[in-house]
Amino acid sequence: MQVEVGSILEAKVTGITKFGAFVKFENDQTAMVHISEIAPTYVNDIADYLTVGQVVKVKILGINEEGKISASIKRTLPAPERPSRPPRAGGPREGAGSRPGTGGAPRGGRPASGGRNGPPQGRGAGGRAPARSSMASQFPPQPASFEDMLSKFMQTSDDKMSDMRKTMNVKHQSRRGGGRK
Repeated sequence: MQVEVGSILEAKVTGITKFGAFVKFENDQTAMVHISEIAPTYVNDIADYLTVGQVVKVKILGINEEGKISASIKRTLPAPERPSRPPRAGGPREGAGSRPGTGGAPRGGRPASGGRNGPPQGRGAGGRAPARSSMASQFPPQPASFEDMLSKFMQTSDDKMSDMRKTMNVKHQSRRGGGRK
């Protein structure tokens, strides 16, 4: 029996420690199985999975210059099946109209409810972000091409930059005393 990297062999558990288990092959060579290579799940206590004297299958992971052998038990086991995911629907996801990854929070990171400051208001005299109903009409639910999305993004960006420049000019003039004589 030849111990080579990648081979799967039977070995007997000879010792259990906090960090792994030691196994012995038929040719009296020993290997160490790290705690992370015991089972496909989190292992807190190796004694829950192995006992001294137990015969197990191990896969040889590596042999260093000193001849120390590292092995894995979990890599000899069949891969655990992942639960199948339902196919994604083409329609909007839950929380549509909000930024992805914010848990449904609209732009600005504030909840859509009024909170302490009262109900949210649309862009107009107050200069706040547009109301949800007007945004829904701007962005139709059907998928758009990349060029359409890019064009829409660029237009929105230009509008925002223009608004920001106007605001900055007004602030700048008021600081300099512009408009007063």
